[in-house]
Amino acid sequence: MRSSRIFGFVVLLLTVRWVYGFEDLNVTEVSYVEGYGYGVSANPLMVGLTLIQGAAAKGAVCLDGTLPGYHLHRGYGSGARSWLIQLEGGGWCNTIRNCVYRKTTRRGSSTYMEKQIPFTGILSNKAEENPDFFNWNRVKVRYCDGASFSGDSQDEVAKLYFQGQRIWLAAMEDLMSKGMRYANQALLSGCSAGGLASILHCDEFRELFPRTTKVKCLSDAGLFLDAVDVSGGRTLRNMYGGVVSLQGVQKNLPSTCLNHLDPTSCFFPQNLIANIQTPLFLLNAAYDAWQLQASLAPPSADPHGYWRGCKLNHAQCTASQIQFLQGFRNQMLNAIKGFSMSRKNGLFINSCFAHCQTERQDTWFADDSPLIGNKVSPMRLTVFVMQNIKWKLKK
Repeated sequence: MRSSRIFGFVVLLLTVRWVYGFEDLNVTEVSYVEGYGYGVSANPLMVGLTLIQGAAAKGAVCLDGTLPGYHLHRGYGSGARSWLIQLEGGGWCNTIRNCVYRKTTRRGSSTYMEKQIPFTGILSNKAEENPDFFNWNRVKVRYCDGASFSGDSQDEVAKLYFQGQRIWLAAMEDLMSKGMRYANQALLSGCSAGGLASILHCDEFRELFPRTTKVKCLSDAGLFLDAVDVSGGRTLRNMYGGVVSLQGVQKNLPSTCLNHLDPTSCFFPQNLIANIQTPLFLLNAAYDAWQLQASLAPPSADPHGYWRGCKLNHAQCTASQIQFLQGFRNQMLNAIKGFSMSRKNGLFINSCFAHCQTERQDTWFADDSPLIGNKVSPMRLTVFVMQNIKWKLKK
């Protein structure tokens, strides 16, 4: 293992690992119920689902009209007035057809949500697994709108409610009433589509609190790039275009971006991060497994399956495929070049084939996590970096 300084910030070049990737544009996070969402955590804390009563009166409903919800585990001791909000990921829906399907799943209806979910990784309540946040108030906000908590529209014929923005507001209002208003420090985080949401809502989150409250944001695997796929097309841009237009996202995108770019471009975080005023930390794999699977080399762009072996096992990638992947990595580093120059921001870009590293115990903090200099895991380094570039989250 070694580290290099690029553009004035540290990028860690770790032993490349493959962590579960996905083919489906509507799935961006590891499932709780498929067995590997727990990482290596033994007997994880199970936290119950709380539906937001009164949300429907505000129009804050899931795709199918059911109530949104979250899972809350209370903090204690030194963490009693510290809050960590984790926005769930789970892809997007960009057409009536796939949104209608989505509302028959937990990603579009609270009817199908698990009544309890495991809190692992950054949400763990065990000091040995999560030494920095184990005793904070930790919240997992469920994702059931399909537009990274940013839509504001509906389709009466299909009975679809695109109310992600209202869900975000209703969840924050409910949590503020349950003690978050008294926080002395608060961290908004999210994985994948939730990582994008943590970027979109970062400054809004800051405005919920008085200036005396320390507020930061963390985006895990949310740096989705407007990249060219292996066929020369733009699979993810086409997908995002549908999400933005169908779900009325434009009205909730920042004017600082819309003043000079089209709405679809303003749904890409690379065009948003430079103008975010609240301290933001980016955690991402340079060879993001989901983006490789679903954005760079999806079946639609690779009908003959030339990339199938490479996607399933990076050791099978040809020299030209490795060069293509290296180009994607370089694009990611270029996208955050300006962002990295601000001392209030932080980032950790590793050379893993991974997606969502804060929620899995084995990538967040475990005995066999990758080590840097045989001393510290990448996720502990993330916290260290946060603490040493004006990112101190604990007293």
